[in-house]
Amino acid sequence: MSSCLKALSPMHAVMHDRSDEGAAQRNIDSFLVDIERRAFIMAELATRNRDDALDLVQDAMLAFVRHYAERPQTERAPLFYRVLQNRIRDWARRRSVRNRWISWLQREDDTGPDPIQEAADPDAVPVEQRLDGENATQRMVEAVSHLPLRQQQAFLLRIWEGLDVKSTARAMGCSNGSVKTHLSRALGALRKQLETFRP
Repeated sequence: MSSCLKALSPMHAVMHDRSDEGAAQRNIDSFLVDIERRAFIMAELATRNRDDALDLVQDAMLAFVRHYAERPQTERAPLFYRVLQNRIRDWARRRSVRNRWISWLQREDDTGPDPIQEAADPDAVPVEQRLDGENATQRMVEAVSHLPLRQQQAFLLRIWEGLDVKSTARAMGCSNGSVKTHLSRALGALRKQLETFRP
């Protein structure tokens, strides 16, 4: 995961040259190092692709440093996760559009139903019949990866990352009530999925 921070090195070099900003830069570096792995796992769960996840985290880190580096430490986590979640939502929208166009272009004739109208909702990820689980952590990761995107975000930010409702709402760009609704649905779905694996 150090590759994320390596991508920021030119910006770091410029900022390190300024002695008065040295302490602030070390503080930002420390924050990014601390958050990097968890952010990558969030992105990988959403995209199911390591390369896409790495790109999203790098992009989020660059945007965060560019726009929010001067913000107080207490505001950093919600702001960073909001940037990351926006990048993930943008990625999901682009993928949905791309898949619809591919579906349209692969049609042999125009007499069938409109693939755009029939395209699956990108947030409605189907649940696997069986999860390949030898341990509870792997089962949980699989179950979380099958949640719709907004439920996944609410679960990871509230339960895994430990943000409060207000900070989670800020990161997700929604209301406190929406966070509670998404989290409640996520927990219900996870309980149902993981019930299969109880001894």
